[in-house]
Amino acid sequence: MAHKKAGGSSRNGRDSESKRLGVKLFGGQTVRAGNIIVRQRGTRFHCGEHVGCGRDHTLFALKDGVVRFEVKGPRNRKFVSIEPSETGGSAATSG
Repeated sequence: MAHKKAGGSSRNGRDSESKRLGVKLFGGQTVRAGNIIVRQRGTRFHCGEHVGCGRDHTLFALKDGVVRFEVKGPRNRKFVSIEPSETGGSAATSG
């Protein structure tokens, strides 16, 4: 006789860790140089003026200023650009 009742097995209990992708700073928000604007897989958004593109297609600010999103070009691509702030000092962060 068994001394313990047989336990059932489950095929559940696995999930992948979320990658926290998406837009981090929206249009009209102030940004400091180096701030991440968009985390993405592939180039859903393309880099415009004063925006750099990382190895994993992360878009980040190259200058202090205000974030602008625009759709342009023959393929209606989405571009992210930075309007540099007029003052020579650092831009105030929104929040």
